[in-house]
Parts: sequence; structure tokens; C-alpha cells
Amino acid sequence: QVQLVESGGGLVQAGGSLRLSCAASGRTFNNYSRAWFRQAPGKEREFVAAISRSWTGDSTYYADSVKGRFTISRDNAKNTVYLQMNSLKPEDTAVYSCAAELLAGGIYYRTSDYAYWGQGTQVTVSS
Repeated sequence: QVQLVESGGGLVQAGGSLRLSCAASGRTFNNYSRAWFRQAPGKEREFVAAISRSWTGDSTYYADSVKGRFTISRDNAKNTVYLQMNSLKPEDTAVYSCAAELLAGGIYYRTSDYAYWGQGTQVTVSS
């Protein structure tokens, strides 16, 4: 059974940093796209960052709102993807969820196009 388990969330002051982890079990996702999404209270889930594998290596993609502040990376030996979040803002407060395996023909920023999801971890940024 495939499981994605997020960790690393918490409460941090504005300007601070957090590092989220998403560990996968049940199968290997080293050659598949992995992504992070977030959902704030009362809002729809939105794309944060994605990392995809091609024959040239990994490519990364970011939402404009986090570009330059967040970094997605992966450790294939651990079957884990990370989200380093720096210069956090109160508007980054949300439940962050990881996703894995972009469906055939899918688009990396669409929530409906991933096969597997984690339960999420809360990130709260105080002002």
C-alpha cells in the first residue's frame, strides 16, 4: 500500500524558515513527479512547487507566490521529497500536502492530476 507521510510543519514567526519532508513507502517514486500543494482555511487547494524527472535530470516549478523563497528537492535514496521554506509570510499559513506520480498527460500544477496524496501538515506563520 502506497503511503505519503508529511512532517516538519509547525508554528514559526514571519521571516522564519521551515523544512517539510514527504516520505513515501509502498513503492518508489524516484522517476516520477512529486509536488507540494497547500490549502488555507476557506480557500481551494493551490499548487506550491513540483519536481519532475526527465532524461536530462530534475526540473523544478514554483508558484509565483513562493518563487525565490521556497525550494523543492528530493533524496532518491530515501524516497523523500523536501520543501525548504524561507522568508515565511503569514499568507503562507496553510495545510501543506505532498503529491506523487503525475498521471499520463497531466499538468504539474493541477491537483486532479496526481495519483497519490499525503494527509498534510499544518504550517502557521505568525506576524
